Amino acid sequence: MKTLTTAISTAFLLFSCQSNTVDSLSPGRYRAELKVQNDQVLPFVFQVNSAQSVTFKNGDEEIITTEVSYENDSVKIQLPVFEGYIKARMTKNRLTGYFITEEKDRRQEFEAEISDAPRFSLKKEATVDVSGIWEVKFTNPDGLTYPAMGIFEQDGGLVKGTFRTNTGDYRFLEGAVSGSVLELSVFDSAHAFLFQASIQEGRMIGVFYSGNHYKETFIAHRNDNFTLDDPESLTFLKEGYDDFEFSFPDVNGEMVSLADDRFKNKVVVVQLMGTWCPNCLDESKFLTSFYESYQSKGLEIVALSFEYVKTKAKAFANLERLKNNLNITYPLLLAQYGSTDKNLAQEKLPMLNKVWSYPTTIVLGRDHQVRKIHTGYNGPATGQVYLDFVDDFTTFIETLLAEN
Repeated sequence: MKTLTTAISTAFLLFSCQSNTVDSLSPGRYRAELKVQNDQVLPFVFQVNSAQSVTFKNGDEEIITTEVSYENDSVKIQLPVFEGYIKARMTKNRLTGYFITEEKDRRQEFEAEISDAPRFSLKKEATVDVSGIWEVKFTNPDGLTYPAMGIFEQDGGLVKGTFRTNTGDYRFLEGAVSGSVLELSVFDSAHAFLFQASIQEGRMIGVFYSGNHYKETFIAHRNDNFTLDDPESLTFLKEGYDDFEFSFPDVNGEMVSLADDRFKNKVVVVQLMGTWCPNCLDESKFLTSFYESYQSKGLEIVALSFEYVKTKAKAFANLERLKNNLNITYPLLLAQYGSTDKNLAQEKLPMLNKVWSYPTTIVLGRDHQVRKIHTGYNGPATGQVYLDFVDDFTTFIETLLAEN
């Protein structure tokens, strides 16, 4: 960590010695690039609304931040909720610096300039249309594979969509088809993803970059009938356990357990999550709104957070930041810090067969018997899948609330 901080400080000291600098962001639309692996760049766009307001755009999603600070000729742009931030030297209409995630000791070279240029250049007219459902197989560096579903909509050469997996989705991807090459990207401070694929005769062969630290390959083919595993079949109570229990501290350091008065005779939704997790953020937004509608009818929600940051103080600070950003009124409990290892998480909750994913959602009836466990979360980027989930979840909770 010390080496990273020193390198960044030195770089910005050198930057500040150069001329043509400014003391605040110039309003306008910016096209940005992050360097990933193999000399590839991940493009994204954002809008500087004012010196204190920036909007990042991915497909149909807009992320607004007002956490913008200045020091001499440098700016720090902190996106909501997540740890990562951009720190860059400002010159007229241009930024040069890094995207930094301190706790993970990571940084990526970053540059941006005011421009109306598209996210991806359409060098050739699209010769293929990727709209529809694709059956996808990703292969990690160890040779292990996992299934996914590609969901895309193409308009001319422009593409929006996402990849679904058994544990969640890759959120709002945006890109283009140039000739027979598909490129997609997303930047939301937690995700810095780039997908590139060549397409021939209904088959994709591609590469997936996560920042500048990780890479996978994938192949895909069209399959409108492809389905993933049932998210309610993956996580369950182990044999010999009848109940789900928890007892962890909240953001005030007070221990909270299922035996507390606030949960008695209530339908309880328990969310296993982390403040670093984009799918968890999507679910937290949904649950916050849902809680406002159903708390008075006998619903309680509680989040058990598993944090990678190294200190308890930092973990609690992240929970407090999430709570304030989303106006969450249900308890956020710290279940683990220093690691998000799912095996360690399962040790904290020994009644579960396995913690497969963040988030995982456990639904308890008024008698506190486990009625459903949902692994992963498919958010708004998945379109109809998300809408169907909302309908099913609402109907199920209303059924439980109606029980005596």
